[in-house]
Amino acid sequence: MTTLDLLFARGSRMRPVRRLLGFCIVAVGLGLLAFEAAEAMVAGDARVRGALLGGSLAALATALGTLPVLLSQQFSQRSYDTMLGFGAGVMLAATSFSLVIPGLDAARAQGAGAWAAGGIVGGGVLLGAALLLAIDRLVPHEHFVKGLEGPKAKKLKRVWLFVLAIALHNLPEGLAIGVAFAGSDPVAATALATGISIQDVPEGMVVALALRGVGYGRLMSVGLGVASGLVEPAMAVLGATVVTLTASLLPWGLALAAGAMLFVISHEIIPESHRQGHEAYATGGLMIGFVVMMVLDTALS
Repeated sequence: MTTLDLLFARGSRMRPVRRLLGFCIVAVGLGLLAFEAAEAMVAGDARVRGALLGGSLAALATALGTLPVLLSQQFSQRSYDTMLGFGAGVMLAATSFSLVIPGLDAARAQGAGAWAAGGIVGGGVLLGAALLLAIDRLVPHEHFVKGLEGPKAKKLKRVWLFVLAIALHNLPEGLAIGVAFAGSDPVAATALATGISIQDVPEGMVVALALRGVGYGRLMSVGLGVASGLVEPAMAVLGATVVTLTASLLPWGLALAAGAMLFVISHEIIPESHRQGHEAYATGGLMIGFVVMMVLDTALS
């Protein structure tokens, strides 16, 4: 056996150890963040409490959207695509008015010049998109139209693939709520949480309808639709806790959430809403959603 073969064999034996070590590091980090979040809420940190309430409102809105499916209401594919477009418009406006612009303001308030502030927010946007791209590539999940993606996807039950896909959609929304509440403008954060909650009503309906359309029972579809919204309060508390640990992370956190949401809009929602020949309705929904969120953001801030 050559030296190269020996090194390869040793590396193969060490791979499980490295994975275990990496898992332990991640678990310890998440545990410390959870402890910090609990401590902040017990100590009365209004920012973390606000993030929890905002995320919970979004989760409740998602649950509310599943009620028509529970009551056996049927919707056309055109309505389905229009609702997807509406959600994309809300997220797009939230990215612009509630994340990118406040991120630039936060960077300037910390002493950054115009170019530096743009560089910080631009870098954060790209980092957020790269993070979601990595998750999209590494986590097995199933799109409602595109089908299976990710390693070993065929080995998992389709129901869990749908749950993972839904969770990927809700990660940036919860993170955006948490980072916004960690900032210095609770009114703007409330506007963001309200807009995302409005968007989550049709999103919850779309999720339940999609699951129903691939053969799952009414209660299973509604239950998974409700469960999909629980990601948002968890991510909201996580985002708020991380940013409250050091104020210098605020512009980066806002920009990262914006990048993650932009990735979801472009990579997931718009392609899904345009695949069935209802591009005009989906685009109309996007325009309406954008205007609704813009009005909410400017009127409440």
